Amino acid sequence: MQSQTRVYSLPRWRLTRWLADCGPGVPDDIRIELIANLFGNLPIFFGGVINTVAVAAAVALRKPAAPFIAWLAFEIVVCTARLIVLVIARRDALRRAETPTDVYLILGIAWSVSVSYGVVVSLASRDFMIATVACLSAAAMVGGICFRNFSAPRFAATMIVISLGSTVPGALLAGDPVFYVVVMQVPLYFGAMSAAVFTLNRMLVATMRAERENSRRASHDALTGLLNREGLIETVGAELVAAAAAGQPRALLFLDLDNFKTVNDTFGHAVGDQLLKAVADRLKAELAPGDVAARIGGDEFVVLAAAATQELTIERGERLISAIARTYPLGEGISAAVGASIGIAMTPEHGSNPEGLFAAAGAALYEAKSGGRSRCCLASASSSLAALRRVQVGIGACTAGSVAA
Repeated sequence: MQSQTRVYSLPRWRLTRWLADCGPGVPDDIRIELIANLFGNLPIFFGGVINTVAVAAAVALRKPAAPFIAWLAFEIVVCTARLIVLVIARRDALRRAETPTDVYLILGIAWSVSVSYGVVVSLASRDFMIATVACLSAAAMVGGICFRNFSAPRFAATMIVISLGSTVPGALLAGDPVFYVVVMQVPLYFGAMSAAVFTLNRMLVATMRAERENSRRASHDALTGLLNREGLIETVGAELVAAAAAGQPRALLFLDLDNFKTVNDTFGHAVGDQLLKAVADRLKAELAPGDVAARIGGDEFVVLAAAATQELTIERGERLISAIARTYPLGEGISAAVGASIGIAMTPEHGSNPEGLFAAAGAALYEAKSGGRSRCCLASASSSLAALRRVQVGIGACTAGSVAA
């Protein structure tokens, strides 16, 4: 990941987990991204804060009584606390440290309580200028809640009902029958906005799932579920950068199945595909934590692993050969056996970039297959030179053919 990407923590408290829940079956990576949406950005935050603080201040100036001064003070305290927590969360998220997500969500609820209190005392004052301004502010806040916090629909709906709920008792306290229409309007408004929140959330989650599935299809082999060539190259590049920074070597094991074509031609492509999936399953079972496996085409596989010594890496390759060489039951009385040849290249001695590492491992693989197959060879200067000569011969043959034509 890029260094400037912020990662916010999922809530840990029971109440805040319930508030931020976006439904069953949502993967954690999507939940984390949805939580990040709740923090928004500083301009959006200041827009909401300026609105509610300005309204509370205007009301307190017009009617400097204790309830309105208390509203202004509470509003300032809550908004200041939210700003401090937001700044801390953004800093911690950039450092990939634990963020105060639970506190931030609770302060969001407290902000709704402040707005709700302001509406009640404004309507109860029977100063309809103050009541109008407070109710307009609450309605405006509800719109912002709906379209800013729908990543957590329960959280948004809770803020909406708290912000608007006080208008019902406030309208009754106002004593003017004209305000009684609010008693009918508010439940309808709450229902509509809450339904919008949950609908937008479902649409967002569905879109994020589709994006991840499309990304997976672009980087993974459809048959085996392993990385494909494009996904492997991207992963190897990132892994080599991280390995170089940490001073930890990596080994690239390039596998090619022996006798797979015979199985494919004898039993058909459907059985061949089944065999490839079974080989991939055995590869996955042999992976250590942090290893990456890929099918890069046909019957060619690659494993990128943490490296220790050359001897241990060769032993690792020989274990893979043994695991792959066991007989495969393929159903309907069919069983087959294939072998594997492996070429190994290690950083930094055989290459420090994906191209160099793949070339060295490919040359070692060619040497392994040329020496009798079902063998494991480590890249060397001689194997790399042989690969270069083969490339040169191929170029020369193509050039000669062009001249002859």
